Amino acid sequence: MAAMPTTMLRDDAALRIFDTGQGGLPVVFQHGLGGDAAQVAQNFPDNPSRRRLTVECRAQGGSAAGSKRPFSIAMFADDVLAAADTAGVDRFVAGGISMGAAIALHLAARHPQRVSGLVLVRPAWVFDAAPQNMRPYVEAADLIRRLPLDEARDTFASSATSSRFRSEAPDNLASLLGFFARENATVFAEVMQAIANDGPGITRAEASALAVPALVIGCGADLVHPLATARDLANVMPNATFAEVTPKATHKDRHFAEIRAAIGGFLDRHFNNQDQS
Repeated sequence: MAAMPTTMLRDDAALRIFDTGQGGLPVVFQHGLGGDAAQVAQNFPDNPSRRRLTVECRAQGGSAAGSKRPFSIAMFADDVLAAADTAGVDRFVAGGISMGAAIALHLAARHPQRVSGLVLVRPAWVFDAAPQNMRPYVEAADLIRRLPLDEARDTFASSATSSRFRSEAPDNLASLLGFFARENATVFAEVMQAIANDGPGITRAEASALAVPALVIGCGADLVHPLATARDLANVMPNATFAEVTPKATHKDRHFAEIRAAIGGFLDRHFNNQDQS
């Protein structure tokens, strides 16, 4: 089931929105840092009974950066909520991958009347801003902003960070190196630096008060999205279920299939494909 893109103007930023249509269960599901709607489609089990809404965040996918600064998880969450309002989606399951999971947590904490459930895939943050696992993004962003792109990439590729990632989390390294080849690398470096130094804006106490059903998915061989982060989030939220899947670095097809199966099962068990709007 293909989502048809439309464009929404926020400030002076044209954002690309994907909406799969009129399924009974609305799910707002967001990509990770540097990702897009195609990444979401790999991870989310689209189904005629579910209506999935995805916003490609500023300077990512087909969305423009706009002039508003600073970039933040709160900014992206506000954009997502505006897209839901425009689509007539009042109450929804909020979810996402990595940065998308942080956006979903932010929405659940700040707009609890809108969020009926949570799906957090490979979260990179627990509660604190600027976690150590996000430092490689700051390192890459700094190089992109200071050096010509080829030199920046070569410098990062020969760094101690890359050496560690090459042996322990090759999939993470491939993603990081890909940022140096982006057409909008310079402005995206602003996004990387800002988001890596940000956080979901939710405290442990606020998370422990989230009573909605939640699914948290983690995997090993991932230095950006530590398995311990996913476990910690699942342990804090009272109605959360934790699922560990095959690492993407080990077997990509199995990784995505297991994520889609876990999400589909969770939605079927807790929402029974009923309209939440």
